Amino acid sequence: MFLKDFRNIQELDLAFHPHVNILYGQNAQGKTNLLEAVYFCSTGRSHRTSFDKECIRYDQPEAFIKLLYTRRKQDTIELHLRRNGRKGAAYNKAPVKKIEDLFGCLSVIMFSPEDLALIKNGPAQRRRFMDLEICQTDPVYLHTLKEYHRILKQRSQVLKHLDAYQFSYEESLLPWDQQLAEKGIKLILMRDKFIEKLSDRTVRIHEKISHGTEHLDLKYEKNMEADVDMFLDRLKNTVQRDIILGSTHTGPHRDDIAMMINGQDVRSFGSQGQQRTTALSMKLAEMELMEEEIGTPPILLLDDVMSELDQDRQTHMIQYIERCQTLITCTGVEDSIRKLPIGARYFVENGTITEQ
Repeated sequence: MFLKDFRNIQELDLAFHPHVNILYGQNAQGKTNLLEAVYFCSTGRSHRTSFDKECIRYDQPEAFIKLLYTRRKQDTIELHLRRNGRKGAAYNKAPVKKIEDLFGCLSVIMFSPEDLALIKNGPAQRRRFMDLEICQTDPVYLHTLKEYHRILKQRSQVLKHLDAYQFSYEESLLPWDQQLAEKGIKLILMRDKFIEKLSDRTVRIHEKISHGTEHLDLKYEKNMEADVDMFLDRLKNTVQRDIILGSTHTGPHRDDIAMMINGQDVRSFGSQGQQRTTALSMKLAEMELMEEEIGTPPILLLDDVMSELDQDRQTHMIQYIERCQTLITCTGVEDSIRKLPIGARYFVENGTITEQ
């Protein structure tokens, strides 16, 4: 991986070990920046900010990322981030017209302390979890998701310029609603299939981690059934509220994932331990599922997460770490890290990386 003027890293040329890589050092030294750069190459965006310019070193006009990796063959992803312009990307030297087209080129799974809040945080984070996973393995889903949100945005613009009692539904909203229902149903069906496959693996992994004392149920909580007529009826029947609020409240952009442990909703009533076990089970299941879908293990990015897990959960995590190339950040090489089959160890200080 080659970086130039990315975050606090002036210039870096580094070849990661094909197995476990440990990045250690004090906080705010640049460890997470390396994981962020790999994630950027996979998704075309940062997992920490929506503003690319925040990833450019403070006194520079642009940043550059180049990543060489081998899946079935050797591939290259390059990214240019510009402070006063659009970012550019290339895959195997060919320009990428749409940054979203990077999805599927490099498969990664990021796991950070924030992901342990996947359960107790709001539905938006769980929808993002679904979308990121499916987008990496299904380009049709990515295209459909983009189209759905484009139509949703257009419908919202129309809603904001309508009078709640003086408008023609057929002329102003029906054309948008028909498109929204068509794309929305496709998303619902693909999400439903994904959660069904994820659930089988998550339940099995959770039972192992909890030593069989807890039974987890994982279900796709739809805001709307996958039926065109029902979808259109709901949109029409709630149009007065939508006009008043200026936004659409029907569709897969309001979906969630329901999680029950022994019949109790873990999102609201689960203990911190139960919530962490559920989040860990879902991420490990995501790894299994992605490996099955693409035929090779994804790159695993663990951002200071081992210290957040107790010894039992660490043991289960290690079993998966051993199967793929892994980048782990930590403040020190603690006992939980020493248990790992470490391939390379790097000390990070003020944006400088030194192999130990």
